[in-house]
Amino acid sequence: MIKVTDLTKKIGNIQALSSLSFSAEDGQITGLLGPNGAGKTTCLRTIFGLLKPDQGDASINGIDVASDPISAKQALGLFPDPFGIYERLTPREYICYFAELSGLSRSAAKNATTRVIGELQLEDIADRRCKGFSQGQRMKTALAQAIVHQPKNIVLDEPTRGLDVMSTRVLREMLRQLKEQGHCILFSSHVMQEVASLCDRVVVMADGKAVAIGSPQELCNRTNKTSLEEAFIALIGTDEGIAS
Repeated sequence: MIKVTDLTKKIGNIQALSSLSFSAEDGQITGLLGPNGAGKTTCLRTIFGLLKPDQGDASINGIDVASDPISAKQALGLFPDPFGIYERLTPREYICYFAELSGLSRSAAKNATTRVIGELQLEDIADRRCKGFSQGQRMKTALAQAIVHQPKNIVLDEPTRGLDVMSTRVLREMLRQLKEQGHCILFSSHVMQEVASLCDRVVVMADGKAVAIGSPQELCNRTNKTSLEEAFIALIGTDEGIAS
């Protein structure tokens, strides 16, 4: 479970987060939905400990991120930009390296790497250098790195950005499988179709605040709209920065 309480963060002259509160539950996919500049990425970076809030706190499985950042990070998997993987390494080397960074011993990291390579069906490319990989191959390698240490919680920041249609479909199916296994999945997006098809709960953000929280259907009912996109526009009062 991921929980944020009254998160407030100012970056320069911009109030990026303003008393933001919500929780993401185990066995569910929770989406942060908002236009560009709503504070989604700032929120996720604060949860992962990359930014320190001015006020409020974030916790991972009850572990306070600020007071025990190492334990919190070990309970969290961060899906990186698939295009930023280390091209000189093989997937096996890349995944194993991050498994050790997440607190596993060398032998445990090797075993965990072998396991996740099998789970994600990466055997055919596991010992090839990542340079020249397709989008789908990069995406699977990046996801393997995020879940190799078997974290209960997984965070993704606009995970389908830059992916082709087939890679996007594969990633969505993998996220559904992780949800069925009981993982807590939190991701940010401004793509309506993605949020509507994946999320059990949606946190609608604007100006660093949560303006509404609920399932896609609950948000539609609350605004008397027939689609999540229409409900979203009604909730934030603008269609700026929205993609369908």
